[in-house]
Amino acid sequence: MSENTAPADAAGEDAAPVVAPVPEVVPGTPVRPELVAEVVATRTGQFGAADAGDTTGYGRHRTVVTLAPAATRPYGSWFDEVVDALIEDLAACGVEAAEAIEKVVVEHGELTLFIAREHLLDVVRPLRDDQDLRFELCLGVDGVHYPDDVGRELHACYALMSLTHGGRALRLEVACPQADPHMPSIVPVYPGNDWHERETWDLMGIVFDGHPNLTRSAMPDDWVGHPQRKDYPLGGIDIQYKGATVPAPDHRRTYN
Repeated sequence: MSENTAPADAAGEDAAPVVAPVPEVVPGTPVRPELVAEVVATRTGQFGAADAGDTTGYGRHRTVVTLAPAATRPYGSWFDEVVDALIEDLAACGVEAAEAIEKVVVEHGELTLFIAREHLLDVVRPLRDDQDLRFELCLGVDGVHYPDDVGRELHACYALMSLTHGGRALRLEVACPQADPHMPSIVPVYPGNDWHERETWDLMGIVFDGHPNLTRSAMPDDWVGHPQRKDYPLGGIDIQYKGATVPAPDHRRTYN
């Protein structure tokens, strides 16, 4: 029998129980050191155009764009309370907080948790069910494409809200590589996310594993590609709508 579970009368009726020390968890520390400064774009020139000569005189100007860095304690407001409650819930499920929470970001007065995709369901369940959290509403998911964020090119951003706690708003961000664009569907936890995940797959190409009916929502069923990705061609592609034709230039509508 360990010391922290020994009966009280073993050391006297008034003796305080011995509690084993709890290792300190620092959720603001990312799992991978490169997330401290996650580079998502590198731009040259005044406007970042890469397909034309720079005529602004700033051709040698170079800008590196990074995501917000990990925050440090205290986070402020109700943020520490929420992160601590989530860490307790993860521990109760046998999940290491440092494996599930990649980093905690506080920017513009908003709390964002970067979550490892394999632990997304482990995180959203207690966020919805824990009485101290109660983020019972998911407002949807948005996809973002960062071609220069190598190995993490596709990001899914979830907006959660707690009506129980006065409209607290929390954002979750989950990344996956473009070569393996998979992450779990959260429809089993938030059924209202059904169409949002369909649209994000349709336009961004993120595959939500476990979705009940992951089909096109905006584009035709037989459309090839995902039009909101930054590598999707802006022009010069064949019309994919079956039976459609392109009028000759002298027969097109004009607005002169």
